[in-house]
Amino acid sequence: MSFLSQPVEHNSKLLFVNFNQDSSSLQTGSKTGFKLYPLNSVENLEFTHENNERPNIHLVERLFASSLVALVSSDHPRKLDVCHFKKGSEICNYSYSNAILAVKLNRMRLVVCLEESLYIHNIRDMKVLHTIRDTPPNPKGICALSPHNEHAYLAYPGSVQTGEVQIFDTIALRAVINISAHDNPLAAVAFNPQGTRLATASEKGTVIRIFSLPDGAKLFEFRRGLKRCADIQCLAFSVDSVFLCTCSNTETVHIFKLEEQKEKPQEDTSWMGILNSTFRTSASYLPAGISDVMNQGRSFATARLPHAGLKSVCTIAPLQKIPRLLVATHEGHLYIYNIDPNEGGECTLLRTHMLEGQPPEHASLLEEGSSDRPLTQTGHHDESSSYAASVRRPQSSNSSEAMAPTGKPRTPLVAPPSELWKRDKSYADMLKGGGPQEATADINPIALMDELISEGDSLPYQDLMEGAVGGEEPIGALRIHDDSEFPPMSHKSL
Repeated sequence: MSFLSQPVEHNSKLLFVNFNQDSSSLQTGSKTGFKLYPLNSVENLEFTHENNERPNIHLVERLFASSLVALVSSDHPRKLDVCHFKKGSEICNYSYSNAILAVKLNRMRLVVCLEESLYIHNIRDMKVLHTIRDTPPNPKGICALSPHNEHAYLAYPGSVQTGEVQIFDTIALRAVINISAHDNPLAAVAFNPQGTRLATASEKGTVIRIFSLPDGAKLFEFRRGLKRCADIQCLAFSVDSVFLCTCSNTETVHIFKLEEQKEKPQEDTSWMGILNSTFRTSASYLPAGISDVMNQGRSFATARLPHAGLKSVCTIAPLQKIPRLLVATHEGHLYIYNIDPNEGGECTLLRTHMLEGQPPEHASLLEEGSSDRPLTQTGHHDESSSYAASVRRPQSSNSSEAMAPTGKPRTPLVAPPSELWKRDKSYADMLKGGGPQEATADINPIALMDELISEGDSLPYQDLMEGAVGGEEPIGALRIHDDSEFPPMSHKSL
């Protein structure tokens, strides 16, 4: 449920936006840093944490409602920082042989996705448990990690030609199943909260399929549209796994209801019911492709964004004990819609919030015409302009990640997580200077690294084949379930 930005528009500061695992929080990354927003009210949206010490944040992932966040900056695209933002301390950092395209978290594992490999960390001590190497090229960083502790499956593309999905068990550290989900390459994957279902979409974007796990049986098949293809940007289940929402580069957000068909449905005697029954009966005599289209489900509900072409993520979250559709856009807006859980239909826009203090453009104006209008191209975007293409190449010699004279890339220092970030001193200054004020015992209860690996600007080298580097010093086991260690953030509504 995340995206890496394409070249940023002149009127937007957001580089990243995403919901956390249970949709209780929204996190954004920008040129100036990152922000965390709790989601507990329709009327109010206020960030509980803002950090402007690290610029150009392209990835920020939060562990549920805890104080643990994982950060990646475009200034150091191969470096992952794991931080305790409430205490203002860094737990550890790792550097990888290539750019980080996605980071996924649950209470058991942390997964780092590179273009052709995946690293699985134990989140309690941040050690690398397993590396999946030589995966099919995945420049968009398409992957998903189940939020469930026991069914902690990882999904990633198994082919560049077709929509194969590889399912890997991150607890047992073994491959589970390969699912042939689509004829076209994958565009998006998502697990339900229980880790028992997987939703998939292909680059064609017309069909959404849902499979059961771990057997890989197809449960549902929905058709997003008939006329045009679409770039599926996000798939997300509701907390109870009853609904699935999806957004694309069109202005229509689709919601599907996952209902098992009754064995003896009540006969509909209306003319429309008779017509539908006739179509279903005749479908068995038609070619397989046409028959499949006629038997695919349609969206239960839809919502309209102000216009097409918005880069967005969506989710269904209970706000004030009522399920709502939330759509966050790259332009810096959060749209909240009301859903009729019984009748479906057109969702009602309840509120528009600004994430970066920018007035929403055309917030109340919905364009007329097709309800599923495709993206209007505003510029030429080729492979060289993508985030993966811009960061996979060696950085300039002025960058701390530049190639060393020996031909090996420099690796950032493992930062001292027992030290605090100071508002009046940048992180770079902390590394070069005398260091910030040390944390007191009540702020730093776990035994973390005590000092920098090396002094000054002398940085260790990393061989490309060595994989993840960092976190060499042991750290105490992180008490993920202990509220005294990672307490949920409280937010007072006005």
